[in-house]
Amino acid sequence: MKSGDAYWQIVNQVWKKISIYHGEAVFVEEFMKADIKQRHLFAAHRCQSEVRNGGFHLFFWNSTGILAPEAVMAFGAIGMPNAAALIERAMMFFGSVYPRDRNKRIETLYAYAKQNPKSRDPFDKMNDEFFKLLDEESGGFEAAADRYALLADTEK
Repeated sequence: MKSGDAYWQIVNQVWKKISIYHGEAVFVEEFMKADIKQRHLFAAHRCQSEVRNGGFHLFFWNSTGILAPEAVMAFGAIGMPNAAALIERAMMFFGSVYPRDRNKRIETLYAYAKQNPKSRDPFDKMNDEFFKLLDEESGGFEAAADRYALLADTEK
């Protein structure tokens, strides 16, 4: 088994069962049908994958941003508390109440870009920090996710 296989086997079980595209109510309902291990690994995977693809800006811009609160919990659960804290800090860009609604997140990002034309991405420094944490904290994301995936259910 190669790195990432153990956690991906669990994520794959719910990949098509949890929609991030049909609003908060649908997402929460489908997400809560999964078991805790599936929820944590799904949220952590979706978050890290999107951030690696285009930074926190893309994560919050796209539909994936709906699960930011769950990603915070997920990274804590898999043993990456510094990554969890960084996601939470990035979420604060949107205010004290995080908007799961994609359009509200996009409006906030547009408003920032309009007010800060020379610095269009408020997450540049956080992106670099997150990438480093994904590589190093708890042996790296795949190692931490695999360890969590292999825990007996009574150990979580």
